Amino acid sequence: MSTDEHAERFTALRPLLFTIAYEMLGSATETDDVLQDSYLRWAKVDLATVRDTRSYLARLVTRQALNALRTGARRREDYVGVWLPEPLLLDEDDASADVVLAESVSMAMLVILETLSPDERAVFVLREVFGFDHDEIAEAVGKSVVTVRQVAHRAREHVRARRRRFEPAGPARTARVTERFIAAVSTGDMEGLLSLLAPDVTWTADGGGKVIAVRRPVVGAEKVAALVLGIFRPDTRIEWVTCNNTPALVAYRGDRLEGAFLTEVVDGRITQFYAIRNPDKLLSLAAPRRISR
Repeated sequence: MSTDEHAERFTALRPLLFTIAYEMLGSATETDDVLQDSYLRWAKVDLATVRDTRSYLARLVTRQALNALRTGARRREDYVGVWLPEPLLLDEDDASADVVLAESVSMAMLVILETLSPDERAVFVLREVFGFDHDEIAEAVGKSVVTVRQVAHRAREHVRARRRRFEPAGPARTARVTERFIAAVSTGDMEGLLSLLAPDVTWTADGGGKVIAVRRPVVGAEKVAALVLGIFRPDTRIEWVTCNNTPALVAYRGDRLEGAFLTEVVDGRITQFYAIRNPDKLLSLAAPRRISR
């Protein structure tokens, strides 16, 4: 088999493979490394022995992502402040037609997945998002089928318990609220801003100790509103992007990217802000990605 055929098969499935690894790692830059390492291994495989390319490559990428996840666990424990997933810049409406895919890459879901063990996360992602059967998952994670079924049940219950009682708004509704939010912060309209915030709205920031950012979540409409108006000053340039399948904002001061800001909207009000300000994590916004199920 030629290297061209290896490349063609891998390239055709790259959006799927990227999505699997990103949902396991919460990092686009680490995902790129995993895919590069996976391809080098794939290039040495005798294709005549591969019965199902999708399943084979998914297993290969899962194993490499699990290794990366376990290796990086200590770094995350020592992280300064709250660790948030890297924002994922998407092509316009890339995931919106697929409800399961859209939810699986949302910042809210990725934050929940961070609370799972590496094995639970891998099993949940492969089973609940991508629909792989228990036999395939068992091969990918190196566990028995019985164990995988138990892990899948445990992870599913864990995620269900942490999901919000009310369903988040879709991208269109979130966009309308975000537009009103921009108008309020641009004019310093405190009343207008407060009308958009849930009473228990939470601001969670990730600066990684490299920029000034609150190290613990801030809760409460008035506290968050004051924080917002302090960050989105008149000299701040705000642009719309699509991150993690929701309208998001990126802020610039001059030519310097200050941060990416994602929200959750429930019942017409913002309930969560995710402020990613660590400059290392903002590198993932350099180019849009393609995701797939």
